[in-house]
Amino acid sequence: AVERVAVPLTAGDAREAYFASHIVPFLSKYCTPCHGEEEQKGDLALHEYRESEASAKDREVWEAVATKLRAGEMPPAKHRPRPGDSEVESVIGWVDAAVFGKGTGAGAIDPGRVTMRRLNNYEYDATIRDLVGLDLRLAETFPADEIGYGFDNIGDILSIPPLLLEKYLAAAQKIVSGVWSDEAARARILICEPKRRSEMRSCARKILRAFATRAFRRPATSAEVSRLVKLVDLATKNDDGFDVGIQLALQAVLSSPYFLFRVELDSQPDNPKAIHPLNDFELASRLSYFLWASMPDEELFELTREGRLSNDDVLARQVERMIADEKSRGLVETFAALWLGSRQLRDVTPDPNTFPEFDDRLRDAMRRETELFFAEIMRKDLSVLNFISSDFTFLNRRLARHYGISGVEGEEVERVELGDDRRGGVLTQGTVLTVTSNPTRTSPVKRGRWVLEQILGTPPPPPPPGADSFAEGNPDSGPVGLREMMKRHRADPDCAVCHEKMDTIGIAFENYDGVGARRELDGRQPIDASGTLPDGRAFADLAGLRSILLEHYRDDFCRCLTEKMFTFALGRGLEYTDTDEVERIAKKLAENDYRFSTLVLEIVKSDLFRKRRGERLTP
Repeated sequence: AVERVAVPLTAGDAREAYFASHIVPFLSKYCTPCHGEEEQKGDLALHEYRESEASAKDREVWEAVATKLRAGEMPPAKHRPRPGDSEVESVIGWVDAAVFGKGTGAGAIDPGRVTMRRLNNYEYDATIRDLVGLDLRLAETFPADEIGYGFDNIGDILSIPPLLLEKYLAAAQKIVSGVWSDEAARARILICEPKRRSEMRSCARKILRAFATRAFRRPATSAEVSRLVKLVDLATKNDDGFDVGIQLALQAVLSSPYFLFRVELDSQPDNPKAIHPLNDFELASRLSYFLWASMPDEELFELTREGRLSNDDVLARQVERMIADEKSRGLVETFAALWLGSRQLRDVTPDPNTFPEFDDRLRDAMRRETELFFAEIMRKDLSVLNFISSDFTFLNRRLARHYGISGVEGEEVERVELGDDRRGGVLTQGTVLTVTSNPTRTSPVKRGRWVLEQILGTPPPPPPPGADSFAEGNPDSGPVGLREMMKRHRADPDCAVCHEKMDTIGIAFENYDGVGARRELDGRQPIDASGTLPDGRAFADLAGLRSILLEHYRDDFCRCLTEKMFTFALGRGLEYTDTDEVERIAKKLAENDYRFSTLVLEIVKSDLFRKRRGERLTP
């Protein structure tokens, strides 16, 4: 982490003098040779920034600059001369203070603003299950959710196309029909039954108020309940009966935006300075959809009605309870499945001629290994560093044989202690190794990119035009072709910046084939999985790379994991203004032996999770 430097902001002349004496020289010496008048790599030009006030208006440009500087990615490692720490700090300090107002007394932490979110398909099915007690899985027929920032619960992209609206209306009918057909579901909703016509309205109001309150995840208003009761009145007036009226009203609730969307209201929606805490019902929904991917249960609702959920101690106890609950599989099947690739594993198709041993049974065992591994770390509150390297995993007989591990019998996937360093952590799991391969062979580029994106949090930019033509080298030339590929990438300055690290990391995986089986030869050629990272650290194989990641890059991993879980918990991409909270939580994680619960609890306690603000209007 880079320490913030003091930047004079009290007077315009002082600000401009600081910019002229610190920022302009830095840009000229280290940046404009590649991002200047003659050349603009990555479509970034910095040569025209000469004044502080005018420059500070381009927030996106300076966010990108500061992010690259913080990560040590720019200037490139081979750039000479190299900037000193104080020079880098001067630029980041100016960006923090002048562009984003950090450390200037400008106010509290900016919690950001999450777009009103539609329930994604997984959340819809889970919510229906917990609302009516039926596991109908109707969302399997819905259009697939879009992925943004690596996850499918991002508010900005969860729209409702016309086809999905039709599916929602049809699903509401099927749900109500299902309830009226396992008697337990019907009794769960019909909390009273009128014995005479004069009791129908009061009973309907009681039923619908209770159901709508649970479905909307907050108290239903009298006006909302009255509109629903009118549907019962209409049905009884037409002699269709009380039950038909209740069914129509329930369908209306299940088709309501207040059920289909997670609504959080702003008192001043157009004022970005109007920061306010979420109310307890909104907080309960954020918490339950984060950890369970479903609605709050009765204990959370009771705490919200009492106004106690926002208490730090109460919140901490609820986090502990919810992680231990079976419903925390929602976090495994959503966050973990997308972060670690078990969701993507469903769609990969290794070539059957090249990998005849790969079938749906092996695919399922791989998926179970990854998801049970995550669940073990979560529920037993183990160190998150186990994701990089561990002495255990989860196998059944089929997967163990595929990995070359003896002594595992049975079809059920179970915890297995590992005897050597050839397996352990997620990097050697079949899920990751398969989703980062091509159909007929391994892909060092994809595997290296996966580590940069999912473990180190430094995703490379898209390749320049034309670079794809030799991205993987000759597929038939084995390890010689891979080494030649790396040389070609390093020879092109536009490619070398990313590929020098990405390819070196990817080569470390070469002892594992395209579906994760261990190998010592590629064809007839012995595999050389050794490499030297741009920082000079060398490794002999993947076990050596994992040791380097644990010893020298654990802080980067903690920041990466914090960013990803924060993104998932908030349902929005992180902004530059969020970096201080990410750094704080990553440090807290290290101080508490990297325990999984620390990560979750610190996110939940953060102002980013518990508050929101109005919209920042761009000119």
